Amino acid sequence: MLEAIGNALRIPELRRKILFTLGLFLVFRILAHIAVPGADKAALDKLFNTNAFLGLLDLFSGGGLSTFSIIAMGVNPYINASIIMQLMTVVSTRMKELSKEGEFGRRRITRWTRWLTVGLGLLQAWGLTLVFSRQGVLSNLSWLGIIEIMITLTAGTVMLMWFGELITEYGIGNGISLVIFAGIVGRIPNTIYNLLTGGGQSNLAPMLLFAALAIVVTAFIIEVQQAQRKIPIQSAQRVVGRKIYQGRSSHLPLRVNQAGVIPIIFAISIMFFPVIIGNFLATAPDPWGTISRVLRTYWVPTGPNIPTDILYNFVYFVLIFGFTYFYTAVTFDPVDTADYLKKHAAFIPGIRPGVATAQYLDRTMTRITFAGALFLGGVTVLIPLLATALTRIPTQNMYLGGTAILIVVGVALDTMKQIETQLIMRQYKGFIK
Repeated sequence: MLEAIGNALRIPELRRKILFTLGLFLVFRILAHIAVPGADKAALDKLFNTNAFLGLLDLFSGGGLSTFSIIAMGVNPYINASIIMQLMTVVSTRMKELSKEGEFGRRRITRWTRWLTVGLGLLQAWGLTLVFSRQGVLSNLSWLGIIEIMITLTAGTVMLMWFGELITEYGIGNGISLVIFAGIVGRIPNTIYNLLTGGGQSNLAPMLLFAALAIVVTAFIIEVQQAQRKIPIQSAQRVVGRKIYQGRSSHLPLRVNQAGVIPIIFAISIMFFPVIIGNFLATAPDPWGTISRVLRTYWVPTGPNIPTDILYNFVYFVLIFGFTYFYTAVTFDPVDTADYLKKHAAFIPGIRPGVATAQYLDRTMTRITFAGALFLGGVTVLIPLLATALTRIPTQNMYLGGTAILIVVGVALDTMKQIETQLIMRQYKGFIK
């Protein structure tokens, strides 16, 4: 990896791309420390210390939510808008046709995604403002103040969306993924410092144990992220015009983790909904006040009651497991793949083209996704709980470990592949030389 980065820095064009990306990272980290006026820092810290899921949302905002900065929402509205547009390509025939119209269709879908991001951003900003005002983080807000904060937070999200698009076009890698990556990596030094000095006592031994666990989990994630089921493909000889294309053997790669981290985002949204209701009802009279206290006390990953903890984490695991199958079905269509193979005179040896191929791919993908769903649920839910039990590190710090490592490893692998591809394009000399 270091050799690939060194080779990339020797090429002027790649060096400019990498420096451009790092420059936007720096601007992003500066924006994460510009707080929205009027926020009570003490009340904000108290709220985050008692709610692990707010910390998980803070993970996707690069630490901006914990400081209630102008980029407090991060790219969450854009991610949700992108997911909705992807789902629409499955539900709507018009959207599916538009997605197949090349550059024209891609630009139109991108434009609609941007406008949907603005709408979702305003809605999420309104929800955050009300929740924080109920918890004492924001006080004495008028309607004009609420609108001002909503516009500020939405503008911060739009700016990060623009950064992501600039990185994708002029930098290296997928821009939105790298923005999330930069937010997680930028918080590592501060997180390590807080863990080492937590409670005024040295936490060196638990941190060393956690580091060893992190290395093992990282190696495991890399293996699963790279894992593929290679379906053999045989192409028949074709005649197109005056050209004859000889048959050849290849393979169709089916990834074990086809859905990436999208199922985790879906599950977080649903699991956080009861917390939002509890915060909205915090100052309401009984029985709503009692319901609010129950939700805020027991609907957490590890609370004062073991049965509710087990129920909470079980529901979270089941949601991730189910959404993995759901999103895999959205992103991989066996019928379309079978039709594509049939049109290009390709087939799976021993399987009839058409319907039989689609059924075979669907059956194979279902089995592979089972392993991928167990992997996502285990990394996100089970491994953090196991690490907490072994190291005794507070849950609000540990619970983010699995998800953070999964995102960092996935984005790093994808970016390194793109750098290596760029190097091959510029250094390949061919067979003659």
